[in-house]
Amino acid sequence: MSARTAATEVARRLAEAGHTALFAGGCVRDGLLGKEPKDYDVATSATPAQVLRLFPGSNEVGAHFGVVIVKQDGVHIEVATFRTDGSYKDGRRPETVEFSTPPEDAQRRDFTVNGLFQNPVSGEIIDYVGGLADLKARTLRAIGTPGDRFGEDALRLLRAVRFATVLGFEIEPITWQAIRDHADDLAKISPERIRDEFSKLITAPNRRRGLELLVDSGLIRHIVPEVLALIGCDQPPQWHPEGDVYIHTSIMLEMLGTDASLELCLAVLLHDIAKPPTRTYDEAEDRIRFNGHDAMGAVMAEEILRRLKYPNHVIEAVVPMVARHMQFMNVQKMRTAKLKRFMASAEFEDELELHRVDCGSSNGFTDNYEYLLAKREEFSSQPLIPAPLVGGRDLIAMGFTPGPQFREWLEAVETEQLEGRITDREAALGLLRELTSKAKN
Repeated sequence: MSARTAATEVARRLAEAGHTALFAGGCVRDGLLGKEPKDYDVATSATPAQVLRLFPGSNEVGAHFGVVIVKQDGVHIEVATFRTDGSYKDGRRPETVEFSTPPEDAQRRDFTVNGLFQNPVSGEIIDYVGGLADLKARTLRAIGTPGDRFGEDALRLLRAVRFATVLGFEIEPITWQAIRDHADDLAKISPERIRDEFSKLITAPNRRRGLELLVDSGLIRHIVPEVLALIGCDQPPQWHPEGDVYIHTSIMLEMLGTDASLELCLAVLLHDIAKPPTRTYDEAEDRIRFNGHDAMGAVMAEEILRRLKYPNHVIEAVVPMVARHMQFMNVQKMRTAKLKRFMASAEFEDELELHRVDCGSSNGFTDNYEYLLAKREEFSSQPLIPAPLVGGRDLIAMGFTPGPQFREWLEAVETEQLEGRITDREAALGLLRELTSKAKN
């Protein structure tokens, strides 16, 4: 059952019980924009207790705020009672709520395009806040007084930029000014909530504009403040005619495909994050240098991602990409074994794309990229790292005790295998005996 069908069924049962039940918020907005909503929310006159009686076994976690999660044929539908919110003393959630009417409920929402309701049966759009006009004009406008809306929940500051980025809307001037005025309120919000919004923004096709809005609004100070140092950090013009590190990074984000992974987008954002602290000027060669910015960048990237509470699997993918991005300039000089090990990285496809946009946004060199594409095709008939021909058991059988040399010997045999000079176990054992004989002597 589709999410819409499930939500319609929930609304129908509420209506049959004598309650008003309407689609609300993002699902209405996305539907009017011709996008398939990911989920459907239902707003209703029924109280949480009444919803629970109609749908036994539903999740009561948000019942204090009038929210119940109804399970309909395996689909989870958020059902919220029309309400008005009390004061927001912590800038995150209301102290109290009172159940109310659709017009009052619309007024408590964040932006006009998110304040629309729709009759699930007739399709009629119910607009109390001017959302239809703003949707048509592709304008993001806070409902009521923008400063009040952002004071209620400071995450709305970041959500405004995210919606403008994802939807391609312009932020209405008074709303924009309020975002800038209240930017430091984002410090009240937990890293986890900031991370989730930022991830949606940085993976959106229009991610460059999203980053620029974060910088221009001042919100970036509470997300990745290190980005600000990229602005004005000049680079050698012969290698980077496009401009400073910030411009370079922005162009790279723009060049990425619409389906770029979160890990790749973060790696692109952070790949040159250490250029400002490593910048030096070589007077002898009349050249700006950033020696070690890849290694320092990996350390900084990990600190940033941990600060934002990204999960380990994201950090473990992004950090090596930042650390290795300068190694691409040497791929044509690598021996076959080293190249195969380099290409065997779990994140290699993302790394290759990072390299493509890194060069495409600056010097335009494609030699290494094209070389790697050719090598990928050449190596495609078999695994880059084939099954080993010998292992630790063979060394133990030869009378050796496991130790650090095991890895050295086995890696030497693997290198010969990757180079194609050894192709069978007998030859591998012969080389292993030769290597270990030196240790015995």
